[in-house]
Amino acid sequence: MTTTWHADPPTLEAYATGALDDVRASSLEAHLLACGTCRDGLAASVPAASLDRMWHEVVVSLDAPRPGLVERALLALRVPEHAARLLAATPSLRLSWLLAEAVALGFAALAANVASGNDADLARFLFLVFAALLPVAGIAVAFGPGVDPAYEIGAAAPMRADVLLAMRACAVLTTSLVITGCAALAMPGLDAIAAAWLLPSLGLTFVTLALGTWWRPFVAASAAALGWVAIVSIAAVASQDRLAAFRPVAQAACLAAIVVSAAVLARRHTVFEEGIVT
Repeated sequence: MTTTWHADPPTLEAYATGALDDVRASSLEAHLLACGTCRDGLAASVPAASLDRMWHEVVVSLDAPRPGLVERALLALRVPEHAARLLAATPSLRLSWLLAEAVALGFAALAANVASGNDADLARFLFLVFAALLPVAGIAVAFGPGVDPAYEIGAAAPMRADVLLAMRACAVLTTSLVITGCAALAMPGLDAIAAAWLLPSLGLTFVTLALGTWWRPFVAASAAALGWVAIVSIAAVASQDRLAAFRPVAQAACLAAIVVSAAVLARRHTVFEEGIVT
């Protein structure tokens, strides 16, 4: 497309300063799209500071990170913006992870309902063991090199490493408990035993964090998970009661594990400031 006219310098200067009326400004803008000569003339009329400011606004508008679903939810709960950004970067708080948890627990509850007619105790046992491990799996990938894509950013953030880890652990634990609680409502023959995963889940979370003062979170979570499976299996065989690990005595042991682990964390929390242990 060719043009047969060019805007004179006074018109371009008036447009640059905002003094041109709307009708003539609209006409000139349409002309500028096809005329490089007038665009060059306009560039000479616009102060460099104004161009820099406009370009900065364009960059901010286009390149500024947009909060995801988790971050928007945290901001709605009045979580500080910097904390919400660091929490939203937690891999186990991503929507895909939460949906995977929900689907896995949904299938576990469905399998328990299907199997309840043949072996109700086995169905409950498998569900309770799996439910207690769910937060541990989330914490395993919540923080640490190799599992957290934002690990370096979190480590460089003006926040103590133990505080960041505690925040992420609380967020992972809370979401896992909500999802697991909803799945437990679908358990066959709903009764008190359907909530017996709660204290073991809290206990395993605290044990994982306490072990994390010696090992990386993924290793600590793996050790806690393997130990839990071994304990419930041995208890079931020794007592000939599949749910032995969820009876009152075992619940008291979980409470004791929480207290001991909390004491370990209080004593050794400073190790996180020196970097994730190996």
